[in-house]
Amino acid sequence: MSASSFEALAGTAPVREAARLLGEAARSGSACDPVAGLLESGGIEAAYATQHLLTEQALGEGRRLSGRKIGLTSVAVQQQLGVDQPDYGMLFDDMAYGDGEEIPLGRLIQPKVEAEIAFVFDRDLDAERPTLGHVLNAIGYALPAIEVVDSRVRDWKISILDTIADNASSGVYVLGGSPKKIESLDLRLCGMSLEQRGEPVSLGCGAACLGNPLNAVVWLARTAARIGRPLRAGDTVLSGALGPMAVARPGDVFEARISGLGRVAAAFRGE
Repeated sequence: MSASSFEALAGTAPVREAARLLGEAARSGSACDPVAGLLESGGIEAAYATQHLLTEQALGEGRRLSGRKIGLTSVAVQQQLGVDQPDYGMLFDDMAYGDGEEIPLGRLIQPKVEAEIAFVFDRDLDAERPTLGHVLNAIGYALPAIEVVDSRVRDWKISILDTIADNASSGVYVLGGSPKKIESLDLRLCGMSLEQRGEPVSLGCGAACLGNPLNAVVWLARTAARIGRPLRAGDTVLSGALGPMAVARPGDVFEARISGLGRVAAAFRGE
């Protein structure tokens, strides 16, 4: 997987068609059929080439990157999709919502929420093959986060190729407002409770994310460096779900509590 292979595949007819279908689904708010059939011959590289093409189109329209999201950090989900590593997608500045700020469901198709730990970088990560030490040195602070995942593929009938092409099934995200330095945190043991109007709908801990959320961030840092788009100061990284997802509906309010990091809420407005 390299930047040059993405560029080469991005010009092929199957990748362009997959990007067209996913892009039209995003614009219209009407989900499309799976695109995996178009991408099978090129495999995961073709899926990332599709994501790359959609990213370049978004940047051309004036959107701005604000970081990355990591998906497939659960070993059980990896096994279900037949892969042995996570995937990643791009975060754009217009995907970010404040703690408790209402999220209009009209901009989403079939949203689900999951609680995560977000990391914000205060240094560029330019190492050719970043280590845990490089990553720890570059992270400024951590925050509790709620990621609202979404799929442009109808009924979430996705394979690994569909979700990668579809920007790792990204939607929007919410960050808490209490940044914490990570030196005193055991992120592996951070307990998580996701509640809907006071009732728990998802429980988990840091170990559910590749054994430790920092393992996921190291994987991302190495992947980002390899493809020539390294993590930069100011980037936000959503490190992956700490527990099962919950479906979001109009009027729902979810609150995530992560031990040592505090809480964050996501509210949904119907349209």
